[in-house]
Amino acid sequence: MSEKLQKVLARSGVGSRREMETYISNNRVSINGKVAKLGDRVEGTETIRVDGHIVEVRSQKEDICRVLMYNKPEGEMCTRKDPEGRPTVYDRLPQLKNSRWIGIGRLDVNTSGLLLFTNDGELANRLMHPSYEIEREYSVRVFGEVQSEHLKNLTQGVELEDGLAKFDKIKVENQFEDESKNRWFSVSLREGRNREVRRLWASQELTVSRLVRTRYSEIKLDRRLIQGGWKELSLDDVNTLRKKVGLDRELREFNPTVQKDNAKARRVEHARIKRAVKKHKQRRTNK
Repeated sequence: MSEKLQKVLARSGVGSRREMETYISNNRVSINGKVAKLGDRVEGTETIRVDGHIVEVRSQKEDICRVLMYNKPEGEMCTRKDPEGRPTVYDRLPQLKNSRWIGIGRLDVNTSGLLLFTNDGELANRLMHPSYEIEREYSVRVFGEVQSEHLKNLTQGVELEDGLAKFDKIKVENQFEDESKNRWFSVSLREGRNREVRRLWASQELTVSRLVRTRYSEIKLDRRLIQGGWKELSLDDVNTLRKKVGLDRELREFNPTVQKDNAKARRVEHARIKRAVKKHKQRRTNK
């Protein structure tokens, strides 16, 4: 049975489906030596190349769907390589054989917190697609005199340069931080536009001084996970995400031993992550 070319490429770990559509439009993909075009379908037996390199096409049943939770520190870029040599969120992720991690959404360089990565391009595409209205939640520290009128505006909707935007919910986390004018809020929205949270507060002449993503869909940031650390999601959590976007259940778990819910297993995993983060920092310092 044939499938859309971009879907096959995404499942094979080349990138998200939207990225693959861009690749095809830019004539970077070929099928049996012929330049591919949007709308092409393949059976999976063809020789497919991206930028001249042969893609190892995998069937839907061949791979185990995996999802990683990553606790992004401020200062890391959400790109695979940065021309200025700055650290990226991909630097510390575990290596995949004949595949690669696909980021589910992005965070700007000054934002920290929850990022999800998967080896399943279709899952990544659906979790990012606006039609599925996946909720994101942030903890945000705002500098300035926040008035009830501001909060009303932000939940009713304000006009930004790329259209109407709003928060679905705003909850005050504390009244004031020390004696400063910084206040913490929890906000949620169902879009992933560039710097949308910061721009919404800026529309009320208020400044975001710190921003942390705490939840993506049903997945909450594990507060025990150190910054720069990652953990494999359990099969139940993976299937929660798949169900949210209408995908079939994954029946296999990549590494069930890591998922044992006992204190010893958590301590071992935490120690491993700490070693990996420390090693990565030392390597960058010695460059």
